[in-house]
Amino acid sequence: MRAGRKPRVPGLIAGLVMASLTPAGLSPQAIAQTSPACPQPVLSRLTRHRVAPGETLATIAQRYNLLSATVMGLNPSTQGGRVSPGQELLIPPFNGIRVSVPAGRTWEQVAQAYNSRADVLFEVNGCVSTVPSAVFVPGVNWFPGVRTTATAVSASNQSPLQGYPLPQRSQVIVNYGWQPDPAQGKLVFNTGVALASPASTPVLAVGPGTVAFAGSDSVYGNLVVINHSQGLQTRYANLDTLEVRVGQTVRQGDRLGPIAAQASEDESFLFFEVRLNSAMGWVAQDPQDFVPAMVLR
Repeated sequence: MRAGRKPRVPGLIAGLVMASLTPAGLSPQAIAQTSPACPQPVLSRLTRHRVAPGETLATIAQRYNLLSATVMGLNPSTQGGRVSPGQELLIPPFNGIRVSVPAGRTWEQVAQAYNSRADVLFEVNGCVSTVPSAVFVPGVNWFPGVRTTATAVSASNQSPLQGYPLPQRSQVIVNYGWQPDPAQGKLVFNTGVALASPASTPVLAVGPGTVAFAGSDSVYGNLVVINHSQGLQTRYANLDTLEVRVGQTVRQGDRLGPIAAQASEDESFLFFEVRLNSAMGWVAQDPQDFVPAMVLR
């Protein structure tokens, strides 16, 4: 980065940053239609189960790999813990609860109230900027005595991601997580990190895995997605060309493609994400928690 120049978010990064969980420069609808991270809202994906003779609340919950409390939460008539043959129940795709939200609340406020993450709530509820009157809060943090936070793989030798996505350590120009954005006067959430590096710099796989996606995405640009062991996934965005194909097995350090040149005077960069597979989908994580080489020293 040139001396004395204040870094600013490049054009592509603006589409990957959620300002109050609304991507700057792109509408939430555009993200929902183009980003692989946004499924349909959970509350639009509820299935219906008709209770058969002999079934209990516990056996129904077990059938769908849910807690009984999850089924009770979505079906007030079962609050006593009993079901009746012929009764119709709403079943969510994973544990969580439907909650009513007062008008004017933000995703950050809802997340704080339910000990959740604002970006996760944003995604599982359809990537809309305005919080609906009813939302689905995933997990079981609302259920007394049950811990919901998944245990992350620590940035140690246990992680399969022991490499670095570039040939040499680069300056982080956009950090992961909630960051102040002076241009917008608010906090924004970044799902990954942007690493400054000259155009044509080779991008490298940080660990062994299988290429799950290699192609063009209207938000990420040329994108490579690699699935690794331990339910981890890495994403490498803003590539010029692609040097791998879907289904290909890669090793740590294998070339994925060069960094694309910027059309403006902004510095070229790689946008890098780490995601963890869960019932809620591929949830963005802090790369420093899983890639030891990313830890600031």
